[in-house]
Amino acid sequence: MKSIGFIGLGTMGEPMAANLLRKGYSVLVYNRTSGKEKQLLDLGADSAISPLEVAKRVDVIVTMISNDQAIEEVYFGQDGILKELKPSTTIIDSSTISPDLARRLAVAVSEKFCDFIDAPVTGSKPAAIDGTLLFMAGGDKETIDDHQDILLAMGREVIYMGEHGSGATAKLAHNTIVGINAAGLIEGMAIAAKSGIDVSSFLRVVQSGGAASKQADLKGRKIIDHDFSVQFSLALMLKDLRLSSVLTDALGVSTPMLETAKSLFQLGQASGYGESDLAALALIYENWIGKKIGEPPVQAAVIKNDFERRRKTRLPLDIPLMMSIYQWEGEGAFSGQSVLGHLRDLSEDGIQIDSEFPLEKDMFVVLHFLQESELPPMTARIIRIEGYNGMFKYGCMLSALPLYQRIQLKEYIEAQS
Repeated sequence: MKSIGFIGLGTMGEPMAANLLRKGYSVLVYNRTSGKEKQLLDLGADSAISPLEVAKRVDVIVTMISNDQAIEEVYFGQDGILKELKPSTTIIDSSTISPDLARRLAVAVSEKFCDFIDAPVTGSKPAAIDGTLLFMAGGDKETIDDHQDILLAMGREVIYMGEHGSGATAKLAHNTIVGINAAGLIEGMAIAAKSGIDVSSFLRVVQSGGAASKQADLKGRKIIDHDFSVQFSLALMLKDLRLSSVLTDALGVSTPMLETAKSLFQLGQASGYGESDLAALALIYENWIGKKIGEPPVQAAVIKNDFERRRKTRLPLDIPLMMSIYQWEGEGAFSGQSVLGHLRDLSEDGIQIDSEFPLEKDMFVVLHFLQESELPPMTARIIRIEGYNGMFKYGCMLSALPLYQRIQLKEYIEAQS
């Protein structure tokens, strides 16, 4: 069984190395920040003082590093892997890096008479812990096949993507979709929350319908619970989107959704959420909608109490609106007209409107508020009529008005009071 060196013991690297140990491999570990290797040492790992020491002692090196700059240091630094790499060593890089850097590493490693595989992963922290990662591998296919046992000790599948750099390219294309999906999920949940819908129920709809996604499964509950513990950090998501943006510029591919997602995650980074899980992008939307996405919706009883308080205080209202009236004329024809009215009072289920125009009980009217209200047209049935001084008071029952529209109406009326 080949000896393995593992460099990079972060969110993903530590559980990946742990799975190698559990499968019986001899593992030598190194991390640029000391202290992260303790749990692995308890599982039987040995530790090295530098990437160079790792390169001198093992048959296969796996690197899982956070960014291109760190990769440069680990490979090309003063105590880097390439200083004294043993011939016939195989290096597997599972970091998310630029395809250009992956190809440059492949050339540098081959000059040492060694093999290089760019094999980034998808699955984030839970899959790294469970050993269910998927590797997208670029390089010599025979070399990749020869190291399937090592890769499958950490994951469930290895997919060959092509020549060197193909794995890195596939990962950036994949994470472009992840970033866009995550932003779309959060935006949809923000719409539901602002509208007064129970977001837990909405998440069930998402997971059961055409909007279902891995992001909904992984991040939906975290967003609702405000659990931003890191599975995959916002800063790393932004890093990958930036790398993808550079790649697509070089390829000449127009990517408007990528650029929008990148801008959103840049805003999250600038707001101080970079070291939190990428689900922390929800905090930006919560600031925009003025509430927590997971906050329980305003219940009908609360709205009822608001209406009851208004009825007791009888605050005078004088809100102009238009009423569209439609009459059946037989043979499939309607006639209609619009008349002016004023909202004078409201109750739990209805409103009181004054107008000079005579209407009849049980007629249906469509109410149109001023454009500035941003209220949609609302259908009401006239259930009570009182005449006075040439005017008519109409008690109107609002028909099938959704809860979120009741909230909108309430907020608009309060603003006018």
